[in-house]
Amino acid sequence: CTGGARAITAEELQDRYHTHCDPRLNADQAIELAFLVSDLLKKSHPVQHKQAANG
Repeated sequence: CTGGARAITAEELQDRYHTHCDPRLNADQAIELAFLVSDLLKKSHPVQHKQAANG
């Protein structure tokens, strides 16, 4: 949460976060979210199968 491009310090964290809940995802949550987003994208953009021309 600290450092990075904006150089946030530990003292500035209280200005950014007003709850005791960690807003970051753990590895399992990140993977689950990735699969959910993937499913949504597949449903919204169905794959169109192209047939090869008989030659």
